Amino acid sequence: MSQLTIGVVDLAAAFLFLYGLLRMASPVTAPSGIFVAGLGMLGAIVASFLYAFSVNAAAQPHLPVNTALALVALAIGGGAAWWSGKKVPLTAMPQMVALYNGMGGGAAGAIAAVQLFGNKAPGATELVVTLIGALIGAVSLSGSLIAWAKLDGVIKKPLRVAGQQAINGVVMLMTLVVGGYIVFATQGGADPVITLPGLIYLFFGCALVFGVLMTLPIGGADMPVVISIYNAFTGLAVGLEGFVLQNPALMIAGMVVGAAGLLLTLLMAKAMNRSVSNVVFTNFGAATKHKQGAIKGELKPMAPGDAGIAMRYASSVIIVPGYGLAVAQGQQKLYEFVKLLQEGGVGVKFAVHPVAGRMPGQMDVLLAEAGVPYDLIFQLEDINDEFSDTDVALVIGANDVVNPAARSDKSSPIFGMPILNADKAKKVFVVKRGDGKGYAGIVNGLFYGDNCNMVYGDAQAVLIKMIEAVRGLGLPAAA
Repeated sequence: MSQLTIGVVDLAAAFLFLYGLLRMASPVTAPSGIFVAGLGMLGAIVASFLYAFSVNAAAQPHLPVNTALALVALAIGGGAAWWSGKKVPLTAMPQMVALYNGMGGGAAGAIAAVQLFGNKAPGATELVVTLIGALIGAVSLSGSLIAWAKLDGVIKKPLRVAGQQAINGVVMLMTLVVGGYIVFATQGGADPVITLPGLIYLFFGCALVFGVLMTLPIGGADMPVVISIYNAFTGLAVGLEGFVLQNPALMIAGMVVGAAGLLLTLLMAKAMNRSVSNVVFTNFGAATKHKQGAIKGELKPMAPGDAGIAMRYASSVIIVPGYGLAVAQGQQKLYEFVKLLQEGGVGVKFAVHPVAGRMPGQMDVLLAEAGVPYDLIFQLEDINDEFSDTDVALVIGANDVVNPAARSDKSSPIFGMPILNADKAKKVFVVKRGDGKGYAGIVNGLFYGDNCNMVYGDAQAVLIKMIEAVRGLGLPAAA
C-alpha cells in the first residue's frame, strides 16, 4: 500500500471530522454529524493499519503480534463503548464524558510514552513537543478521573488544604524541571543522575499527581467548566502527538477537539461571569462564608394538581429545566404535559441556561430525548426578555440559574452571573424535592417571592399529578 493511498485516507478522515463537527452545530443535524465524524474515526483507524502493514512491516518483524493486540483492543474498546452508550442513563452522561476525556488524554500520553521510551523523537523540537503532549495528556487523564469521581459521588466534597496553590505550583515546577532535564540529557548533555527511563517515569508521575491536585479543590458547581477544560486538554495533547508522528488525521482531529473545547470553556465561563483562572484557582463551590441577609416572605406550598390547572388556564408558560428533572427522568412526562397545554391553546416555550445540569448541553439533550421540538427550546439570551410578559414560569429542578441574588447581592458567590429571569414572570411554580440549596450553597430568594409557589416532590411524580388534573378537567382542545 503506497504512502499516497494512506495520505488520501488520512485526508478523507480529516474532512469527515470537520464536516461532522459542522453538522453538530445544529440540534437538527447533530445526530448525522456524529455519524459522519464516526466514519472519519473509522477511516483514521483503517489508515493506521494500512500504515502498519506497508510502511513499518519490514522494520518491525513483530508486527503480527502488535496487530493482533490492536484488534483485541479495538474489540474490547468498541464493545465497551457500545454497551455503555446504550446502558448509561442521561444523569450519568457527565461521568461518562469525563471518563472518555480521560481516556483520550491517556491515549495521547501512551503515544508519547512509546516515543520517549523508544527514543523515537531524536530532534529537540520533536522531543519538546512530545513532552508537552505527554504532560497535557497525563494531566487530562488524572484530572478527568477525579472529575468523574466528583460527579459520581465517590468524592463527596472538594478537598482543600492550606497552601494548596503553592503545592500545585511546586509539583508543576518539578514536572517542568524533569522534562527539561530529559531534553538536556537526550540531546548530548551530561549523563543523567538516574536512568533515562527513570526520569520518564518521574515525569509522568509528577504530571499525573498535578492533575489530581489541580482538580481536587474545585467545587461541584464548576464541574461543567472542568469537563470542557479537560476536553480541550485532550484535543491539544492528541494534536501535538499527531505532529510528532506526522499523522494528519491526528493533528486535525486534535486541533478541532482542542479548539472546540477551548471555545466551549470560554462560553461556559462567560455564562457564569467568571474567568477560567477563577474556576481553576479559587474555591467556588465551597461553603460560602458570607452571611446571607434575612429573606422576606415565606415558602408557599401548592398541590401539583392545582399548579397544573393554573397553567392550563394561562396564555403563556415558560419552562426552566434543571438537573432535578434529569434525576427524576421526568422529561417524557414533561413533554406529555406540554402537549396537553398546547392542545388547550397555551403557548409553551423552554428556557435553557448554558450551565444548567452537570455538563454542557445536558438540558438540550434531555429535552431532545423526550422529543421536544427544537423550535420550542430557547437559550438564555434569546428568551430572557420574555419572562416579564409570561403568565407562568415553571422551574423544574433548577436553582442557582434562577436565583435573583446574582443580580442584587454583591456578596453572593454567584453575583454577576447571568440568570434566567423566571422571577419576573407573573406567576412562578418551582418543582423541587425539598428546600435544599443549589451548588453555590445559598438560599434562593425566588422561592420566597410573592408570585412564587413551591410544588414539592419528585419531578416525574409531580408531572403525573399535573397531567391527571388537567385531563380531569375534561376541557376540549383549542380550535
